[in-house]
Amino acid sequence: MEYGLEEKTTRFKVGNKKLKILLVFGFLFLALNSAPPVGAVSSISSDNYRIVWPNLNMGAGTTSSTGYKLNTTTGQTAPGLYSSTGYRVKAGFQYIHSIIPFAFSLSVISLNFGTLTANVLTNEQTLTLTVDSGSAGGYQVKVEESDPLTSTSGKTIVDTTCDAADSCDQDTDFGTWTDTGTYGFGYTMSGDDVPAGFSSGTKFRNFADAPGESPVKIMGKTPAEGGTASKNKTATLTARINISNTQAAGTYRNVLTFIAIPIF
Repeated sequence: MEYGLEEKTTRFKVGNKKLKILLVFGFLFLALNSAPPVGAVSSISSDNYRIVWPNLNMGAGTTSSTGYKLNTTTGQTAPGLYSSTGYRVKAGFQYIHSIIPFAFSLSVISLNFGTLTANVLTNEQTLTLTVDSGSAGGYQVKVEESDPLTSTSGKTIVDTTCDAADSCDQDTDFGTWTDTGTYGFGYTMSGDDVPAGFSSGTKFRNFADAPGESPVKIMGKTPAEGGTASKNKTATLTARINISNTQAAGTYRNVLTFIAIPIF
């Protein structure tokens, strides 16, 4: 197996408070190296032609017209989809185009909250996560923060614990946040493959703090949740900050780390 990692760092302002977001993309690639069986032919070529993946049985390949497109495999001993615990086999030409490269992107890499107003729940910014994953077991996206929002003078904006009547934390509980007297920094999720506890963006959590707390899944499906190959899955993260009138002025920042993981 091979692992690739790409890291990007961006600074941005929250009101007159700067944030720095660290985006970490984790990629997992599975390479299988084995000798082809005796008699197997991967391609036939000469100076004048090249045939890729030839099939010398009854027929195979792609046929099309203005009204249809058909991928076929005939004459093969056992074409079709086979699966069991731990593996999935797609046998036949019809599955060539089902392979989806793993890709993860964010719509923006900076969020500018502008000048924050105290005691309101409208200090919000959003970003969209998009995932393509051809892995048979699905995928997941996790997130964590380096620490609470902290100013250059050492003051902090606490992580929200949501309303007193319906509290939240970083990894177990989702809570409502409708009280303007509830302060802190938190987020909610809506869209494809987000945990049901967010209730389509009506429940909130705070970010897990590294290194003491583990990154938390905010998007994706594992094999136990019915995860499978998928394309163009999108979800929206809405970040919210609510401060009191006594919050110290200053430039605040922290680091958010997003980790995207295909599951094989």
